[in-house]
Amino acid sequence: MNNYFIILAAGESKRFNSNIPKQFVKYKGLRMFEHSINKAKKSKLFKKIILVVNRKHKKYVSNLSNENLKVVFGGNERFISSMKALKFIRKYKPKNVFIHDAARPNFSEIFLHKLYRKLMNNNCVIPYLSPTNSIKLRYMNNLINLDRNKVYETQTPQCFKFNKLYKLTLLNKESISDECSLFIKNKVKVNFVRGEKQNKKITHSSDLYLNCKNFYGLGFDVHRLVPNRKLYLGGIQIKSKLGTLGHSDGDPVLHAITDSILGACKLGDIGKKFSDKSKKYKNIRSTILLEKVIKEITNKNYVINNIDINIITQTPKIFLYRLKLTKSISQLCKISKSQINIKGKTTEKLGVIGKEKAIACEVLTSVLKYD
Repeated sequence: MNNYFIILAAGESKRFNSNIPKQFVKYKGLRMFEHSINKAKKSKLFKKIILVVNRKHKKYVSNLSNENLKVVFGGNERFISSMKALKFIRKYKPKNVFIHDAARPNFSEIFLHKLYRKLMNNNCVIPYLSPTNSIKLRYMNNLINLDRNKVYETQTPQCFKFNKLYKLTLLNKESISDECSLFIKNKVKVNFVRGEKQNKKITHSSDLYLNCKNFYGLGFDVHRLVPNRKLYLGGIQIKSKLGTLGHSDGDPVLHAITDSILGACKLGDIGKKFSDKSKKYKNIRSTILLEKVIKEITNKNYVINNIDINIITQTPKIFLYRLKLTKSISQLCKISKSQINIKGKTTEKLGVIGKEKAIACEVLTSVLKYD
């Protein structure tokens, strides 16, 4: 299929109120633009995917280009970014091109196939929804009531025969809000198809949390310290004369994290999932167990929002390892380091922990569940 998929991600997201442009912010476990890339790939409709970004944002997409995915630097307006992408793919002699906003990550793969079928017999296919609110037009000093049944809210991906769109793009000298505007302006027939309700554009940071619920889970674990055992905390090995006793590698931090995640997602507990009566879990690294849980909750549309960790130990001193622990846990849980908080606590030499005979950990995890 001689189709190409262009993702426009060069905007500065001024209304999003974030230090990171919205197209590169994590959403449902992935950077926002990655949802569009993955769906375009899975559809198997496209020879190449073109991601258009602002040159000053290139740090967010370093080493992303490959044979099927190309990064192109855009301009300071949507129209310029679109034109640069079209000029880039022209050398491949494409038949069809889909142009999509990176800020619309919730379209479906099925919808891509629907649009493609419609494009077979049309030059331009545009998805739309009818507005549900009353619509008013301010004209001069007057307000005019509009019939909302005759008003279209257009979406992306917008789909075109490449040669037709390219010719109209070269003729255009004005700023436009989308490529459909070129066809309307030049009185070329547009085929409108009903869009998807979930395919909404994310504009403000609060939009990230629409249609999702927040849940919390508490995790706790304690392990005895004994000779001739390795000491693992948070997935990293700590140099120590004593190690933790356990059926697995005895990592109390990862065990408490795993339990808190399972609790937040209402999936039981670590003992139920990975029984200490099973030989296959004997001396297994806790990193493997946590990775299994992360994969499971991802498949169920849960995303980790925040992890707060108390490591309770007289020795070692946690502040010496905080950065390494944070990095390890962020990689295992597939979240940013800024979503993790680690605190080292002692028991003021009281009890078995104070006597350096045990290490404990308690964790509170917040997860988001998307519909």
